[in-house]
Formats: sequence, C-alpha cells, structure tokens
Amino acid sequence: MSGDDRAGEFGPIYLPALQRIRDLWLELEPLVDVTSYDDIVAPTELHISLSDGLSNAESARLDIQWSKQGMYSFHYVDSDNVNWRFDRHPNAHSPEIHFHPPPNAATTTAEPSCIDVTEVSLVTRAIHAMWRAAYEDDDSAQLNSASNPP
Repeated sequence: MSGDDRAGEFGPIYLPALQRIRDLWLELEPLVDVTSYDDIVAPTELHISLSDGLSNAESARLDIQWSKQGMYSFHYVDSDNVNWRFDRHPNAHSPEIHFHPPPNAATTTAEPSCIDVTEVSLVTRAIHAMWRAAYEDDDSAQLNSASNPP
C-alpha cells in the first residue's frame, strides 16, 4: 500500500497482531503455501502466499500491516495482477475503515467497508470469510458485501 494513501497517524507496527493474523490464516485456509515477514529483525509487513487466487489466477499473496493503534491494511495481489484491499487508517478520500475494490485497488475508488469490527481476530476472520466466498463462487463482488462480518 502506498503511504501516500494515508493521512494522519498510522502508528508503529504491532508484531503480536501480525503473528495472530498469520496463525489464523494458517488455521483457516488450506491454500496457504507459506508465510513470511518483510524483515526478519524488524518486521513491518506479513506476507501470506496462496497456492491459488481468484478467477484464473494461479497464485496470490496478501501483504498485511497492523499498527499498535489498530490501523490496518490487508492488500491482495494475484498472478493476474488483480489487486484489492481492506484498510483502516485516517485519509482524505473515504471513511477511516474502507475497501479498495478490484481490479486495481485504486485510491480514488475506495468505498466504505462492510467490516464494522476492529479487533484483530475478528477483522482477520471477516476478510478471510469474504475472500473464501469470492474464491469458491468465483465472484469478486462478494469481497465487500457481507452484513457485519464475521
């Protein structure tokens, strides 16, 4: 995610949240190939690689940030170069909690997120559930369509 998309304070990365997100994806999603951090000493981003993606994509990756202030970014990109992301951060273009739809997750197309919860496990479960529904039904419109997930 571009830092230009954020206004105000995102805050320092909260490693225990990234560890919890990693553990939940490993528990919930059989398509997880591997997880890693961008920096082994001072991680700022969790990477979750998937062995399949939406539609015809052969693989996908989630790049995730979570701050000590509860701000987050779950950014999906796949082998077909489709992008979308769920964010919570101060900005000038949309509500604090918002969704950037596929195919390019453009800042200008941000819309309110259907996720109302803010606790790390609940946000993670909500995003996973919507991704899984979109994957199984081959319908990316399901990514931001649940009613108060999870």
